[in-house]
Parts: sequence; C-alpha cells; structure tokens
Amino acid sequence: MISLCNGLSRARCARRPLTPPLSAGERPSDFPTSPPPTSRPLLFVDNLNSTDASRNLALEEYVLRHRMGDDDLLLFYVNAPAIIIGRNQNTIEEIAPDVVAERGIQVVRRVSGGGAVYHDLGNLNFSFMTRDVSGRFNRYDRFNGPVVEVLRDLGVPAEIGGRNDILVGGRKISGNAQFARPDRMFSHGTLLVHSNLDDVTAALRPRPGKVESKGVKSIRSRVANINEFLVQPVDTGEHALGVHELRELILERIFGTRDRSAIPTVELTDDDWQRIEELRVTKYAAWSWNFGENPPCNVQRAQRFPAGEIDLRFDVHQGLISNLRIFGDFMGRRDVAELESRLRGVAFDRDAMLAAIGDADLSMYFGAVERDEVLGLLLP
Repeated sequence: MISLCNGLSRARCARRPLTPPLSAGERPSDFPTSPPPTSRPLLFVDNLNSTDASRNLALEEYVLRHRMGDDDLLLFYVNAPAIIIGRNQNTIEEIAPDVVAERGIQVVRRVSGGGAVYHDLGNLNFSFMTRDVSGRFNRYDRFNGPVVEVLRDLGVPAEIGGRNDILVGGRKISGNAQFARPDRMFSHGTLLVHSNLDDVTAALRPRPGKVESKGVKSIRSRVANINEFLVQPVDTGEHALGVHELRELILERIFGTRDRSAIPTVELTDDDWQRIEELRVTKYAAWSWNFGENPPCNVQRAQRFPAGEIDLRFDVHQGLISNLRIFGDFMGRRDVAELESRLRGVAFDRDAMLAAIGDADLSMYFGAVERDEVLGLLLP
C-alpha cells in the first residue's frame, strides 16, 4: 500500500480505512477512501510544469524504471491538447484524423492498457507509483482514495465505479489505467476539471468507414467536468476550479501542506532529464510507437460521387498500407493501378500519403470528381 497519509495524523487515517468500491445499497457517504498508513514514504515528482504529452509520459516511465528506490512516488502533469492511446489499441480506430490535424492535437501511445483519452489544459493527470504490486493491480480503489476525498470536500459526490473510473451521478470525470512490472507499478488517471468536452467527443470520434481490427476497441462513456458539480465554487480566476488548484488540494490532503520545501521530492539530475529526453524522442515522439504499433487492420471505404462509386480496400500492417485495391464504376483515362502502386508500402498517415500522391491529377483516374473529395476518402 502506498503511503498516502504522509503529513496526516496516523489516527486520522486509521479511522478511515480503504474499503472496496460501493456495493448495492451503499451511499457514497458510506465509502471511506483514505488508505491506512504504511512505513513506505511517498515522494513527489516535479515535472517542471511541462505540458508536452510525450515528455510527461517519458518522465513517468523513466522515473518508474530508474528512480523509485524503495519509495513510493506521486507525479502530476497537465498536457496541451493530446489524445493518449492505450497500449493495446489501434490508433487508426481511435482518432478523428481531420480533427487532430486541424486542431494540432498531439497523439501519443502510453504503456498502460485501457481506452483512448483526451487531454487538454483543463485536465489534471496524476500517477501513483509503488513497489507494492501484489493484490493491487486493477484495484483502483487502492490509489484513488485521496482524490475522491478532495472532491467530496468540494461538494462533488464522487465515487469509484465502473471498471476503472471515478463517477458523479453515473457520469465519468476520471478514467484510470495501470502498468505493472513484477516489482513495481503505477496507477494513473485523468481528472476532467474544465476540459473542452466538444474536443473530447470530436477528437475521439472515428471517421466514417468500416474498420475491422484485431485490436481492442475503446468503451466510450458519458463524460463531465468536475466544475459542473461544485456546490461552492472555488475562486481561482477564469474557472470555478483550476487544474493547479485541484493539484494543490490533493497535495495538501496527502502531505498536509502545499509548501514545496516541506514536501519530500525526488531530485532529478541533469543526466536524468537528458535520459528522459532521449526516451521521449526515441519512443513517445516516434511515429513507430504511436502509430506503427497498431495491430493489423482491414480498411474499407466507399462513396458514390456523380462520376461513379469509388470503393477503397486495403490492409494496414505495422502502420503501412498493403494489398491496396480500388474498385468502382467510375470512368477515368488512366489505370488506377498506378495510384495503388504509389500508395502501397506507405505509412497510413495523412502527410505520408499526401507526399506519395504528390501532384497527381486524380481526375485522370476517377473522372469528374473534385481532388479534395477523393482525398477525403483516401486519407486517414
């Protein structure tokens, strides 16, 4: 059990032991959430206010693997707009590429399982790391107690529910996932404070078209911002509650203070940060990890235009297009096999496919169809 009671009295924590999630007939107020104290200390990891999703995920993995020692660790981070893909997911299925490109949304795969989630500057992310793995994997109640307590202190009737969520009135305000090795693990989660929920739904909505995948599909559920449920708004400026204020409230709940000088902290060296940057560049910012790790999938897209129907079918393996065939009753002057040849072996990526198509006159293949209409069907 991680020591989430540092800075609190042992008596207070002992009075409020952690119990399993709500059972039928229990009310949220019946659910004590603080874990009991342990001898294992908890240290804070400062991410230096980075909002780069690839850097924050690299920091999280690096610290877990190389800087834990015998301590438990707590990391917070806030990301600029990004879609974070679960380890076992097919990126192609989970994102709306046109929305991602238009709004400059970063796409990064994480090492933990679960579904795709949207991050922005209105979303607070937390990560509890521990060496106490036995009996704790997939037990989110063992980690999220202090978070739920802080929310209830704010008048938000939060409860741990579903498979890995924190809910308010059946609406999801936090999704969680875990990553484990035999001797260590982390449990991390999101907290929707004042996220742009229009972007959440738009960015995670797949494009029309049939995609049959051997991967694991996300389970999308209704989401809400924590600010919708505040009984007494916290005066933090533009928003009733900001991500940084919520972070400070959780730190105060765990450590008993907001004073950084009084909070035990992992001291990362210049060498640590250099190695974190290397991990970011070679893994979390790499196309091969974020897209090339996709499971094989089969794509079929068809659309009827005034000039005829275009039926596009191909496989994607290790992120590359293969077995591409274009069918239809269109009438063009050139053989579509030329276009198929251009795209075979190309990454299933908007920029890579545009580069492969180049300045080809697509009307020569499909007749009186606008170039943008054909690209809208071809591109991810």
